[in-house]
Amino acid sequence: MAIPNVSFEFFPPKTPAGLQGLLQAADRLKVFGPEFASVTYGAGGSTQDTTANAVRFLRESLGLDVAPHLTCVEATRDETLGIARSYVESGVRKIVALRGDPRDGVEGTYTPHPGGFAYASDLVEGLRTFPDLDIYVSAYPEKHPSASSLDFDIEVLKKKQQNGATAAITQFFFSNDDYLRYRDKAAAAGIGLPLIPGIMVPENIDGVRRFAAGCGASVPDTLLARFDGLDDDAETRRLIATHFSIEQSEALIAEGVDQFHFYTLNKSESVYAVCHAIGLRPSLSEVA
Repeated sequence: MAIPNVSFEFFPPKTPAGLQGLLQAADRLKVFGPEFASVTYGAGGSTQDTTANAVRFLRESLGLDVAPHLTCVEATRDETLGIARSYVESGVRKIVALRGDPRDGVEGTYTPHPGGFAYASDLVEGLRTFPDLDIYVSAYPEKHPSASSLDFDIEVLKKKQQNGATAAITQFFFSNDDYLRYRDKAAAAGIGLPLIPGIMVPENIDGVRRFAAGCGASVPDTLLARFDGLDDDAETRRLIATHFSIEQSEALIAEGVDQFHFYTLNKSESVYAVCHAIGLRPSLSEVA
């Protein structure tokens, strides 16, 4: 089995204890030599400062290559590019460019800022003013919840590619068939971007169901059934979820996938186990 490359996503913590937890999780996972660590950006740009702080700590304290999320919401073009410029000037060479959610969350109505970038494809084009910047974008194997169809969603991804995107990271999914159909459909449309599967270990299955409902992802009944009767047994849920994600990742590797992006939720245990099971090992330089 080929050993894939990996990257990890974290969210900006709100408290000093949360920051300590983030750094501990990232420190444990960095031994796998990730391509980068991404840091999310809250709905409506609500975590701009905490995102920047988390980026700084991950880079300066742990030496990670970090890709901050950057969105279009509630900011002018100059304000958005100013944030990007501050990252680039600090040494950041990767950014995840997103439309972003309105301040009231994924179920709110998105309205472009009159002086801002309307959509992620426009933001990608704007970020191309910075040379040598890798620009990652989102992709949706089950289509974005606001897209009229999967075909339309594919065209949106194609425009991101045309405007200069480097690679795409998918929304999490639990049926590999959804990803593989999407990959084939994208290729048929002329999209050559790497489509990096986003993997979430579903140990908090109730939380996963709520999150999936808001972002257009589905949770198969066969997966839900694995957690029946385990509401008060977190350890068994974690074991089952980790085993599921190992199987999912191994099956994707068999289909030629060579890179994964793990949504960590600022935890390391399950993701570490999945990475180990698919062949990654701590680099000698990290454990010496």
